[in-house]
Amino acid sequence: MISEDGGFVLGSIETHDWLCRHLTRESGCAVRSVDYRLAPEHPFPAAVEDAFAAAEWAAANPDAVAGNDRIAVAGDSAGGTLAAGERDGPEIDYQTLLYPAVGIETDQPSVREHAGIVLDEDDMEWFNECYYQSDIHRRNPYADPTNACDLSGVAPATVVTAGFDPLRDGGKAYAEQLVRDGVHTRYENYTDMPHGFMTLRDVDRARDAIAAVADDLADALEDD
Repeated sequence: MISEDGGFVLGSIETHDWLCRHLTRESGCAVRSVDYRLAPEHPFPAAVEDAFAAAEWAAANPDAVAGNDRIAVAGDSAGGTLAAGERDGPEIDYQTLLYPAVGIETDQPSVREHAGIVLDEDDMEWFNECYYQSDIHRRNPYADPTNACDLSGVAPATVVTAGFDPLRDGGKAYAEQLVRDGVHTRYENYTDMPHGFMTLRDVDRARDAIAAVADDLADALEDD
């Protein structure tokens, strides 16, 4: 299952169709794309509820998606935040977090140095205002999993970041938090790439990154 980018405000199944199709082809896994409700009309926790509902449906109906009894969650940017927040529902076997929007602080070097490349600080704050609509919600671990006290029970993970992305340091810190809590995690930073690069269909590095995360998914979800 994959949830899409767009700051919880923009994006659709159509904007990420290419990424989903290539992930399906490279991994051999059935991929279900989640068209969750968008802010500001549907603020937090609507997107989280939709992601949970999709995971529960997939777990209850594996035959409908030509799947087995194993489930992975994946998402890029805001979708990565939703994928990382999957807990207290069906058992998740793997999580793939592509430049997730987690643990972002304005004083991080990645924000100071790279805001304005694809995303600027005004964009990020506007997305936050549309989605959270309250600073209280920003501290909820279902809104940002870096707020969780203990991540030891979550699924093994692949975390991908991009070198020229203001979200880079938050994603890297979350990968380190997973490792500290004993979660098997593969972290990779594509140093020469901007935010959202895995949807750039004419960029070789995007295809390389998709192939790498597809291998992780295939290994995690293969039948015994």
